[in-house]
Amino acid sequence: MSDPRYPSLYQVNTRVYLSELAAESGRAATLDDVPDRQLDEWANRGFDLVWFLGVWQTGPAARRVSASNPGWLEEYRRVLPDFQMSDVCGSCFAIQDYRVHKDFGGDKALARLRKRLRDRGLRLILDFVPNHMAPDHPWASKHPDYFVGGTEEQLSAQPQNYCRVEGGRILAYGRDPYFDGWPDTLQLNYGNPALREAMLGELQRIASQCDGVRCDMAMLVLPDVFERTWGIATEPFWPGTTKSIHDKHPGFLFMAEVYWDLEWTLQQQGFDYTYDKRLYDRLAERHDQPVRGHLMAGLDFQDKLARFLENHDEPRAAATFPLEAHRPAAIITFLTPGLRFFHQGQFEGRKIRIPVHLGRGPAEPPDDEVAGFYRALLECLRDPAFREGDWRLLECRPAWDGNSTSESFIAYSWTGKDGGKRLVAVNYSDHQSQCYVPLPWTDLGGKTWGLQDRMGTAAYDRDGSDLSAKGLYLDVPAWTYHVFDVGEAGATIRRATMTKGVR
Repeated sequence: MSDPRYPSLYQVNTRVYLSELAAESGRAATLDDVPDRQLDEWANRGFDLVWFLGVWQTGPAARRVSASNPGWLEEYRRVLPDFQMSDVCGSCFAIQDYRVHKDFGGDKALARLRKRLRDRGLRLILDFVPNHMAPDHPWASKHPDYFVGGTEEQLSAQPQNYCRVEGGRILAYGRDPYFDGWPDTLQLNYGNPALREAMLGELQRIASQCDGVRCDMAMLVLPDVFERTWGIATEPFWPGTTKSIHDKHPGFLFMAEVYWDLEWTLQQQGFDYTYDKRLYDRLAERHDQPVRGHLMAGLDFQDKLARFLENHDEPRAAATFPLEAHRPAAIITFLTPGLRFFHQGQFEGRKIRIPVHLGRGPAEPPDDEVAGFYRALLECLRDPAFREGDWRLLECRPAWDGNSTSESFIAYSWTGKDGGKRLVAVNYSDHQSQCYVPLPWTDLGGKTWGLQDRMGTAAYDRDGSDLSAKGLYLDVPAWTYHVFDVGEAGATIRRATMTKGVR
């Protein structure tokens, strides 16, 4: 089983999803209770990969921290008006053991789920957390040298970054260099070769249970980052690790959560995909030219970006973007190259981000407008031109001298393996804008071409010689987007009512 050039991924919050199934059935739910009809729906919607977040065993030590942290408790009560302490399950990133949680049915239930997914052409993605473990992981007592130690002075000066564990030893909390430690975790010491070998062993076992991993905060174990954070030198972990897993499991997928402009670095160390937080931030800031500048990067980089509008860490897209900006932002995000990364609740327009410490989310009514938009977008993404075709960023020229609104457009083409033509154009601004878009195809002249919008009702016929000479003229309102099928007039492209705005 192999993925298309540009696959789609759906992220499931396993705990929250199983709690919803349990509420429906009136009994505890495991991975065996994920209904076949749900797997069918994911496959029919065009997904290739399903990431089940948080399947690994967690323990009481991390849960106690989650249930006693004042700031976190305040957040839980904001999210759940009827919050109860039983809703706190502890962070799924404070892993006690890389075995499937006993409440979810254990390793055997995961194996059965994986088979059901594979029967539908879906590949299973799971978590790998390289930076830290839960305080009650067996290594904390059996191999304390696997963790970063501290001194009495450090504990006294930085209680937010160090703790005293059973037996009196002082260990560091897991953290990144810019924030206080995560008090429900212990920091692994990548300066210890035995730890690096042990983590490779964990990952080798995980790789036999799934088809890929999303690696949490993957840049934290890069040698320069680790040494800057902890003052401990270490050898590179990722190049040999990704090669070892790929050699044994061809096609195994590595996706990195990564920030600080280290995406390219991790791509060169064996990662198939890296988070594209930069595009997300620029879209969220409603900055058109920085978005366009980001899309000018080479395809050797862009093809390996995981593009999203929300995930379990980010605020909900429907809360971040007003609907008029949400839709064009999604068009830009998911119809550019790379991995298309969607999140549970995104299609329904949910607005409340659920903390990873909770096993339940709030009830939210679906937003029919958002749902309708995503139905149409997912149907577009099933088109082989967008999954396997060739992408090209297009110039947007001023419609007349002195008109700078052309800078508000993001336009690009897709050409399918069968020669099919697609044109995407977005006015990513809060004002009316005009431009000419030169088209990349050399066979336009001497024919009449039809343009049919797959995300709306617009349909146009245009003279090919005029398109070749001048490009396509756009004069459209704020936040307008078009996803055009381009075909010879009279051919089998869909027809709809003519609307103003494209010449």
